[in-house]
Amino acid sequence: MKLVDNIFVTEDVTLFSLCDAPADISHMAEVFKLIAEAGIDVDMISQFPLSGASSGFSFTVSDKDFVSVLSIASELRSRSPKTKISVSSGNCKITVSGEAMRGTPGVSAAIFNAAASVDADVRMITTSEIEIAMLVVKSDVDNVIDAIKKELC
Repeated sequence: MKLVDNIFVTEDVTLFSLCDAPADISHMAEVFKLIAEAGIDVDMISQFPLSGASSGFSFTVSDKDFVSVLSIASELRSRSPKTKISVSSGNCKITVSGEAMRGTPGVSAAIFNAAASVDADVRMITTSEIEIAMLVVKSDVDNVIDAIKKELC
């Protein structure tokens, strides 16, 4: 059975991470509302709990939207001064997809093992039942794809 149907790359991706942000979901909603009102498409999103009243989340946008999102994030930081913003641009998203991945144990382990085997700098991971996406630095893309193909294809 063929697990992987497609492996594709999205280039020129910027990662924004907001740490020590208010843990209230309304804060996240406000961030994404402002980004949407600016006409900016958000791709990957991941939330992580920190502690107590603090939370953190990361999201990706196209590099072309870097300045606009930085302006929005800075405006939000002025409302919540404890929030720390980190930015990494010039990344690529590798997406591995396949209908047969649904409910199949070990797929993520194989993909992460492939990335580890080439010592990839993985910045973010998101998943669904039939898709695993990894944000990596541009210089690692070809090696990661080759390793995934060797592992799963």
